[in-house]
Amino acid sequence: MDLDWDDLRIFLAVARAESLSRAGKLLKKDAATVGRRISRLEASLEAPLFTKSPQGYALSEAGSRLLAHATRAEQAVMSGADELAGQSGQLSGQVRIGATDGCASYILPQVCAAIQKHHPELELQIVALPRVINLSKREADMAITVSPPQTGRITVQKVTDYHLHLAAAEAYLAEAPPLTTLDDLRAHPLVGYIQDMIFYPELDFLTEMGIEKVDLASNLVAVQLGMVREGGGVGITHDFILPFAPNLKRVLTDELSITRSFYLIRHEGDARVERFARVAEELARGIRDEVARLETLI
Repeated sequence: MDLDWDDLRIFLAVARAESLSRAGKLLKKDAATVGRRISRLEASLEAPLFTKSPQGYALSEAGSRLLAHATRAEQAVMSGADELAGQSGQLSGQVRIGATDGCASYILPQVCAAIQKHHPELELQIVALPRVINLSKREADMAITVSPPQTGRITVQKVTDYHLHLAAAEAYLAEAPPLTTLDDLRAHPLVGYIQDMIFYPELDFLTEMGIEKVDLASNLVAVQLGMVREGGGVGITHDFILPFAPNLKRVLTDELSITRSFYLIRHEGDARVERFARVAEELARGIRDEVARLETLI
């Protein structure tokens, strides 16, 4: 039988949102309408596409099979629309970019503003999450991560390295005990991540140093930065963030220097969609240049 694209679009929204109400918000339709459309699609296919429970809508075996076909249809529709719209060389449409909060707060605003300036019809959205972005549920069209996924139908591109060092507020250091070796850290309050909310092993800096406890903690880089800026103690800070916090000073740079990397991950099939391919290219280049620029300012 022929499947209507609008039915597939609604199916994809429910599959990703796992809820009629959340799918309805994405589609700008009420939940009852979404539910009726799903029931009609299931009746036409003579197969249940979802298992309903109080927790939401989970894909059935038939739904999982349809998901692969619907995703390919979505990519074909987007690719065709981009081809027609992109004849002027300008990009249009929406691209949602997921990222860890450090990158989202201190790198992506400048990079995305520059991309959008070159493509005024393009709508760029930044989703900052202190956890792994779920591309399969289209939480984002692409994501910047510090840990490349090992599974899934995705492409992974290393974008750039970045660096981190211990830092503290100059006012704090003026009154605090001496800090000349790593052993001296025992006399200082430490700022870092909440241990059970570290979703990337690459961010578990203090455990690598043999430190099991911090005195001030947050799951967000921006909050940790605020704690250090206010004289709360010593914390590991991204070099690219330091230009935004001129009252901070790096310490023990000869004894501790950490290098991590940003990776760009995308849906495998999205490489054929011009909008995503070109935004990914400009995004990677922009992040690489901005990290290098900010790190030279310290």
